Amino acid sequence: MEKNRITLTIDEQKVEVEEGTTILQAAKQVGIDIPTLCFLKDINEVGDCRMCIVEVEGRKGFATSCIQKVEEGMVVHTNTPKVMEARHVILDLIISNHTKDCLTCTRSGNCELQLLATKFNISKVEFEGARTEHEIDDVSPSIVRDFNKCILCRRCVAVCKNVQKIGAIDCMNRGFDSCISTVGDYSLNEVNCTFCGQCIEACPTGALHEQETIEDVWIKLKDPDTYVIAQTAPAVRVALGEEFAMPIGSNVTGKMVTSLKRLGFDKVFDTNTGADFTIIEEANELIQRWQENEYLPMITSCSPGWVKYIEMNYPELLPHLSTCKSPHQMFGALLKTYFAKKEGIDPKKIYVVSIMPCIAKKFERQRTEMKNNGLCDVDNVITTRELSRMIKQANIEFTQLEDSEFDHPMGEATGAAAIFGTTGGVMEAALRTAQDRLTGMDLEKINFEQVRGGEGIKKAKVHIAGKEIHVVATSGLANAKEILEEIKAGKADYQFVEIMACPGGCIMGGGQPIKSSKLRSEMDVRKLRADALYTIDEKSTIRKSHENPIVKKIYEEFLEKPGSYRAEKLLHTTYQEREKYKI
Repeated sequence: MEKNRITLTIDEQKVEVEEGTTILQAAKQVGIDIPTLCFLKDINEVGDCRMCIVEVEGRKGFATSCIQKVEEGMVVHTNTPKVMEARHVILDLIISNHTKDCLTCTRSGNCELQLLATKFNISKVEFEGARTEHEIDDVSPSIVRDFNKCILCRRCVAVCKNVQKIGAIDCMNRGFDSCISTVGDYSLNEVNCTFCGQCIEACPTGALHEQETIEDVWIKLKDPDTYVIAQTAPAVRVALGEEFAMPIGSNVTGKMVTSLKRLGFDKVFDTNTGADFTIIEEANELIQRWQENEYLPMITSCSPGWVKYIEMNYPELLPHLSTCKSPHQMFGALLKTYFAKKEGIDPKKIYVVSIMPCIAKKFERQRTEMKNNGLCDVDNVITTRELSRMIKQANIEFTQLEDSEFDHPMGEATGAAAIFGTTGGVMEAALRTAQDRLTGMDLEKINFEQVRGGEGIKKAKVHIAGKEIHVVATSGLANAKEILEEIKAGKADYQFVEIMACPGGCIMGGGQPIKSSKLRSEMDVRKLRADALYTIDEKSTIRKSHENPIVKKIYEEFLEKPGSYRAEKLLHTTYQEREKYKI
């Protein structure tokens, strides 16, 4: 049913919008910018910070534009002297209780509070007085929580509670003692946090950030006795350019490889090669389960935040998880076995650095299950953001770099591996291999459009080898919960389920470039990054994982076949029930 149209005036401009539109939205339609801090479109629209106040003729006081709905004939002023002065006071009060270490803050230059302070010409703090002091929570391998930089916008709380349905953090206490914390103010490492990092992406300041480990990488790069290998995830190459002011979704694979070589890595390989192994092992596992009708649906296991979630919340469903390690863990295991033997390198001297869009990978790499012969598959995980900092520290002009190719022999990958980085991609890639294996044919139909797109839950029926298989691709833990409840209740007739912890998949991971709330409301960042991955796939010469020449060679020379004893030992894992709270 079509909504009524409302006509109002904002800063002397006539505006016609749908009934139910907020003043903030109406102003945006005519190019009038109203500052915000707590506002996060469709996620946190509560009007807490009051930075978006405006004057409405005929009313006393100010209206909070992000929640105030428009009315017929309304006359709004967004930049009167009273409004400007009030915003200045609000901003001053926020800054007065904020740590002022901007030069050394990880969000310097990309902090919404800092940008507003510059915009409003805050040159000194008018309100001095008592400040809240809190210990920094840096126990987790993935997330650092520094409440001294928190502005109580509650954006992180809204994402954790409303989008992910976790509720690991919330606003505690009242008045001056108000703070964002966990149950009992314990570390995130001791509560039901999955380390998805969506809170970091939502935070406008440096109150939440990843556990940075680039100093360890620098030390290893300078050590002549250490053989340092970099491997890069598919989602990194379509986001890294944003850290250097390049358009969202730019494919910077060649420049990324060049920069890593200039940083001093001995080899630069593609995690997509590891993804090809994951796809083959996963497709083999799916076929076996399907034929034996055992532990269906099979659920993907390459998202460590999702794995931690099911271990804490649905341990009874763990048998449904694929036993496949995630691509970078598989690849790390092969680098310290097959590659080390081929190159005559002592595995103990190999230091594998995974460059990931995901901060939960930092947790994953240290799991006891991710070791072989006492060695970790992966020695360090850094995010897309951390890599950009390393490039800047080395004073490399990223945009001016020439393109380079990944090193051989472990740098060959397929288009199927590239789409791993977006929701639905893991499933589509696995189905390409599964249908060829089941039919014994090289089928031309390889695009499974049914599982593409940005929807949180995508259900489809796929026909393979004359049989119908029910599948569902899910991203975001709230959506995962919905599917798991169906499975638990015996109401789900699925054979294959893909689950990614982050809404949109890895391209929107907690370690990706952070976008301001304003930009996130104006652009579909997820789609731009996803389209870039699908373009890589479409332009690839080989688009099926089982046709990757280097993968075939490694199976022939080392692994024998999918699901072999050696493949199981190196490429597969186990899971464990975890307590939500360790307190």
